[in-house]
Amino acid sequence: MFRSSVRRLFTGIAIPPIQNEPCNTFAPGTEAREKLQAAIDKLRQRKDLDVPIIIGGEEFRPGKKMSREVPSDRHTTFHHYYHADRELLQRAVDTSLEASEKWRKMPFQDRAAIVLKASQLLATSWRYDFQAATMLGQSKNPWQGEIDCVTESNDFFRFNVKYAHEIYSRQPLSPPGTPWNMVEYRPLEGFVMAISPFNFTAIGANLATAPALMGNTVVWKPSDNALYSAYLTYKLFEEAGMPPGVINFVPSAPQDANDVVLKNPNMSACVFTGSTAVFKKIWKEVASNLDAYKTYPRVTGETGGKNFHVVHPTAHMPSVVAQTVRSAFEYQGQKCSACSRLFVPKSKWTWIKEQLLDQISKIKQGGPEDFSNFMCANIDEVSFNKSSEYIRIAKDDPNCTVLAGGNPCSDKGWFVPPTLVETTSLDCRLLKEEIFGPIVTAYVYDDAAPNAWENICRAVDKGAEYGLTGAIFARDRDAINVAKDCLYHAAGNLYINDKSTGAVVGQQPFGGARASGTNDKPGSADFLQRFVSVRLVKETLEHTPTVSYPHQLPDVNNRVPEQ
Repeated sequence: MFRSSVRRLFTGIAIPPIQNEPCNTFAPGTEAREKLQAAIDKLRQRKDLDVPIIIGGEEFRPGKKMSREVPSDRHTTFHHYYHADRELLQRAVDTSLEASEKWRKMPFQDRAAIVLKASQLLATSWRYDFQAATMLGQSKNPWQGEIDCVTESNDFFRFNVKYAHEIYSRQPLSPPGTPWNMVEYRPLEGFVMAISPFNFTAIGANLATAPALMGNTVVWKPSDNALYSAYLTYKLFEEAGMPPGVINFVPSAPQDANDVVLKNPNMSACVFTGSTAVFKKIWKEVASNLDAYKTYPRVTGETGGKNFHVVHPTAHMPSVVAQTVRSAFEYQGQKCSACSRLFVPKSKWTWIKEQLLDQISKIKQGGPEDFSNFMCANIDEVSFNKSSEYIRIAKDDPNCTVLAGGNPCSDKGWFVPPTLVETTSLDCRLLKEEIFGPIVTAYVYDDAAPNAWENICRAVDKGAEYGLTGAIFARDRDAINVAKDCLYHAAGNLYINDKSTGAVVGQQPFGGARASGTNDKPGSADFLQRFVSVRLVKETLEHTPTVSYPHQLPDVNNRVPEQ
């Protein structure tokens, strides 16, 4: 005996085996390298790339036609795009609401099949074109493109199906002879607003499709700096069978999106990745509009970070150097988890500094087409100017010394070189404020001082408002445990003898608290739980013949209660 609503949500199906997508290395002579280079060359030659607004499956190109340049070749247009005006944004909301009932009634296995089909397409026929779009549009080398748009996107798609299956499987006890208790994991009432960043194609793919997998319809506002890869994500799901109106693709001006979409009474959740300042504004706008909403909106966000590597004298120093260079400078420091604070013992600093400078001097920087490059360009002029300003701040600060880099150049593209700064002050702005560029600041602590390790760990904990990622480098287990305790709230992802970047879906659920977000851990079932509303259904299988309870029956011994 099954209720139809329960049957729609979950039928006890078995899902295919789920595993992480293997990564290509793109080593010379490999087939993957040749195919990727061909895809990049083909994309470079296209002059007609145009990203429309898509609502209910219909394309719109309103108002001003805007251009997005190639970050590493800023005088070359990558594609054109448009912004949805307020009328189109309202249409997107209305379309989402119209599509919601049919979509929520679609059985889970059908929704999951669409997601798994998209995953299969991405792993095969879409793979290299998708990666080329991410590399050129978001300025990534082959490895950074691979671990983002191909492997991480695929991991999100596959593991979200696994986690959704696990969620729907959770049911309460129904002991023999008692009522049948059922839990329904309903999609939220209304629609979900998804706001995604430029730096990871996979994040946009996850924010738009994870709520949809759970039966919600979505209004998706991607970053203007990642529009082409976001557009391909939409088209990927269209080919996989996603019905029109389930996800509505609306590049738009932030204030228009806030006024029309975020403040709509039917907005049931806002899922966001981006800057801390913007997320705080979203929270305030939702709070100020609270009386207008049909339900309390769920606000989920992953924001900024001021991520640290803290080094104990017992650490394996070559690993410290290698992992710090990778964390700080891969993708030009534009990962929210990138290391931007380095705390090293005085007794080891001379060697570490020499090795850091040596490794930094070997970093090759240029366009994504040259596979020998370790770094590419910053994403746009705003990012370039911000990094340049913090380099200027370091040069003007008497407590700071720029040891490497420090000379940005925008002649061809938005190139900021890998920059290493040493400071003698824990109050240095470069140790406190998020830069989101290829700049790491080192502070040298006196490891001969009493309680030096505990004191520096507590200073790291108190040194910035963020709590996203961090890494402890040590071989002494007592030192590791002291650091873990001192840094208890300093990072949502804490790494031991590994870099602060590189979380893998299904292995290291990602997110942090404090000013870094709500720590809902995308890449886990906890994240998907944010997009369902639980209903308990209790069905009694026996008749109730009387109002009375057993304790009210006559006493056969005719005992009279004492007065």
